Amino acid sequence: AVPFAMVVANSATQGIASNLRWVGLENIRRLLHNGLFRLAFANTAKFLLVGIPLLLVVAYSIALVVKKYAFQFRAIRSVLLMPYIMPLVGSVVLVDAVFSPAGGLAELAQTLGLPAADWFHSDLAFWVVVLLFLWKSTGYGVILLLSGLATIGESQYDAAELDGASSTQMFWKITIPLIRPLLVYTLITSLIGGLQMFDVPQVLTNGKGDPNGSTNTIIMYLNQHLYSKNYGTAGAISVLMFLLCAVLCVIIYFTLTQEDDGLTREQRKAEKARIKAAKAAAKHH
Repeated sequence: AVPFAMVVANSATQGIASNLRWVGLENIRRLLHNGLFRLAFANTAKFLLVGIPLLLVVAYSIALVVKKYAFQFRAIRSVLLMPYIMPLVGSVVLVDAVFSPAGGLAELAQTLGLPAADWFHSDLAFWVVVLLFLWKSTGYGVILLLSGLATIGESQYDAAELDGASSTQMFWKITIPLIRPLLVYTLITSLIGGLQMFDVPQVLTNGKGDPNGSTNTIIMYLNQHLYSKNYGTAGAISVLMFLLCAVLCVIIYFTLTQEDDGLTREQRKAEKARIKAAKAAAKHH
């Protein structure tokens, strides 16, 4: 609580530690009108909109394959987690060996007589960041979803199939409701990780967010102000990130944890009022 209070207090000040002055919400106002901050915010939002859905789809697809064909091989789960626990520097070295101008893809393109793509100095740099994020994070998501899928008995799918349910109906009516707690947890942790994306683009671009700031994230922008000891602006960025993250997490939590009782919102309110009235009447008697 103390460090958090200090960050909030710093967000309302300007200057260095020996000469601080109170400015209220001025730092936040300036940030919202700052082109570089808005670019970093747009890059982070773009990453979330692309990376998080891809992560969930890829993780769920791999989890289904592993559950169906290789769940009995315990080593599979260890292999899936290896990218997640691998040090970031090792991951970046691997990415560089594949995507650099002298890397594997460039050699393959030269062998096939095709022009080599400039992955690190074009719009493709964003996709390199996304791919590295997916490669490092998918295994953890797979393990979580596997633990949820393992709790669903095959008898439930068999009964639904006998009743004429399609695979799509079984997915939405059986799988999703039963793995919803883990799905919510995976989505929220992925969202937090995406909003705090820093290490991958920082190391890949040497902290520059090249090309032309297209891979510069909010936390990278925050880090640049920490180097200049501008704790007021850094605190304002942190407060904005906290508020954004809190709002998104609350929305996701309450959206994905609602009961599937088939009632509309008005019907649910009426049912709650009826139950409350019944309890009050029983207590009175």
